[in-house]
Parts: sequence; structure tokens; C-alpha cells
Amino acid sequence: MSYILTTDEQQQKMLEEIGVKSIDELFSDIPESVKLKNRLNIPEAMSELELEAHMRKLAGMNINVDEYTCFLGAGAYDHYIPSVVTNLLSRQEFYTAYTPYQPEISQGTLQAIFEYQTMICSLTGMDVSNASLYDGATALAEAASMACDITRRNEIIITRSVHPESREVLDTYTKFKGMALTECGIKDGTTDLRQLEELLNENTAAVLVQSPNFFGVIENIKEIAEMTHANKSLLVVSCDPISLALLKAPGDLGADIVVGEGQALGNQLAFGGPYLGFIAARREFTRRMPGRIVGETVDRIGRRGYVLTLQTREQHIRREKATSNICSNQALNALAATIYLSVMGKKGLRKVAELCLQKAHYAYRKLIETGLFAPAFNGPFFKEFMLIYSGDVERLNNCLLEKRIIGGFAVERFYPEFKGGYLVAVTEKRTKDDIDRFVSEVVSAC
Repeated sequence: MSYILTTDEQQQKMLEEIGVKSIDELFSDIPESVKLKNRLNIPEAMSELELEAHMRKLAGMNINVDEYTCFLGAGAYDHYIPSVVTNLLSRQEFYTAYTPYQPEISQGTLQAIFEYQTMICSLTGMDVSNASLYDGATALAEAASMACDITRRNEIIITRSVHPESREVLDTYTKFKGMALTECGIKDGTTDLRQLEELLNENTAAVLVQSPNFFGVIENIKEIAEMTHANKSLLVVSCDPISLALLKAPGDLGADIVVGEGQALGNQLAFGGPYLGFIAARREFTRRMPGRIVGETVDRIGRRGYVLTLQTREQHIRREKATSNICSNQALNALAATIYLSVMGKKGLRKVAELCLQKAHYAYRKLIETGLFAPAFNGPFFKEFMLIYSGDVERLNNCLLEKRIIGGFAVERFYPEFKGGYLVAVTEKRTKDDIDRFVSEVVSAC
């Protein structure tokens, strides 16, 4: 960002232009009794040279994936982002764009959103997608709310293999929307199907499952779908969009609503956000979708055009009639996903997924061979896997950081029953040398 300042002379000219003598006069309507009389406890102003040096020093204290090799996932992944994504996002018509209230002057923005929706539908096997949500966690919560509206039931069953932070967000939603939340246990790293069958009842609006789940294991979506639909409930599946280049689309396996975190699609890790959540559903649920949907049409002389076909957010309609309180979408993040998917294409995305799969399984085998880890589960996994470490996970990760390696996630933080649980993510960016060095440093740390 450019360093922009105003001199005393410039300030005085602006004050003269608006007809006041001082900055204090601008605030003359504020009673003296509520004005702050003492100085704020903040540092003195710096010159441009000093400020740049100070900011570089602060930034240098951060650990980043440009200088460190990352094996940490647990919901945010270090995928490669083609340079074209960043370059196109930097165009001012994109990064300054706002909600396209006037379609006649917003055709570029509307078309980009339409293309995004089309790609999400293609990936998920669904009929309709909205213009994106805040993140994967809120997308899951919105899907649960949507399912309750559709079925006119109020109980949600969520499996314990869903990301813990997503479950926390859903718990917050349910408390204020009159929804009951029931948690289904896990067995060998996936949903306990026997317990799920026992939990299903006439009040169950939907079953929420993640695949690949938090442990990286692929769930049996088809069997869960059959069980759920037999109870006349809906199935909501949260998924990794990269995995859909290899795995069967959730829609083809019986999912009614599909959600997920879109960070992996061309978005930086960025200390946890902003990201984007995607949500897609079957055609008959279109009017229950939160947010906005862009549609394609023609004008009166037959030219193709794009419009906001559905606008159910509270800024467009009366608040009490809105399906969601989502006030805007992560348009720039969704655009990044659109550019990424366009550049990669079907073959490129599949290649990324294959590399993730192959490298993750290579890392899994090499870590097991050290004798320091034991498999946590027996199920198939995609790019992330959990092992049980025989030592102290925190000490291991601290040792790895000294070697400029960001290690795996300590699962015990969320799952106390998995002492020594170590969740490792391997994306297409990790080379064989990266993995071999990781394994070697793990052994040295012990």
C-alpha cells in the first residue's frame, strides 16, 4: 500500500474549502464531556522509511510457507497458486467491485459469478450453486438451516468426524435458530453407521458428514445417503473440492446439499482468511438457498446477459423474509477460485489431485517405516492422514520448526482420546526431497 500523508498546508486548504477553521470545529457538535482529553497511548508518527523498516521487521517474525516447508493442513492447505490468479485479481475492476445491484453495468462481475456457480455444480454433481458464502464452516451451518426449512423438522445429526471448528460454528447457529444438534460417533475414523441408524428419527431434518473427513479418511457416502433417505431426511456433504477431481461427486452418491471450503482453489493461506464457502443443491431446493444466485438470460433483442435471479439475503429483501443473514459474499475469493479452475481445467485439476494422493501415501509409508508412528485408521485417505506418534507431538513440532519445517496437527487438541494423534497434509507442492527431509528430521528430533 502506498504511503500517503497530508501536510499542514493541505489540511488547511481542505478546511477552508468546507468552510471551517480547524479540525476541532468539525466535531463541535460533540459535547466536551465525552471527548477524550488525554493523548492516546500509541507511538509517535514515523516517516515512510521508518515505517517500511518497522513493518518488515514485524512481518519477519511470522513463519510463512515461502520459507518453510508445510505439512500442516486441518482445513487450510498449502496448494500451488498459478501466478495468473494473483495477476488477474489485482485488476482494479475486480478488487474494487461491489454487489452488482445494477446488472446493466455489472455484466463482467455477474458473468464471473455465473461461471463460478457452473464450475461448483460440475464439481459437486449438483444442479444449482449460489454466489459463495463466507467459509466452509458457515456454509455447513447454512446448509443445516436450509435443510430444516425444507423438511420442516428441527433436528440435525452431525458426525464427529466433521471438522471440530465447523461443528462449533454449527453449534452456535443451532442455539439461536431453534434447531437441535445431535452428534454421531466415529468408528475406525469414519461415521459409526450403526449409531447413525439408531439416532435417525422422525424429527431428523438432515445428516451432516464430511468426506474426506477431518482425519483425511473417505466416508461411505452412498451407504449414509441410503440410510438417511430411508428416514426421509436430507444428506449434507462437506468436501474438499480438489478431491472431487478423483472421487465420485457427492451428488452422484446421493447427497442433497454439498458444501465445502474453497481456500484450496487458488486462495492464499493468509493466516486463516478471508476464504470462501461453497454451497450447491438439487434444483428443487433452489428457492431455499441462502445469499444470491446469478442466472443467464437474454435481453429483448436476444443478446446474452446475466442477472441476479435469486436474491434472498437481507440487503435485498425484508430481513424477516431472508433465508440468511449473509450480507455479502466473498466475491474476490470466489473469483480466485473461478480463475484457478479455468486455468487448471479438468486435466490440470485431476493432475493436482493425483499428485496429492500419491505424495500423501508416500509420506504415510515413509513415516510408518521409521517405527515412530502407528496407523490410526485403516480406511482410504486422499491428501491427509492421521498417525499415532510414540513421543511428544508438541516437542516434535518445535524441533521441526527449528529446521524450517511446519509439522502436522496435534489432533489431541480436539480429540482427547487420540493421544499422540498426528494429522499430516501433503499437497502437490511437496517434493520427494521435501518428504524425505521431513521424515529424516522427524527421526533426528527423537
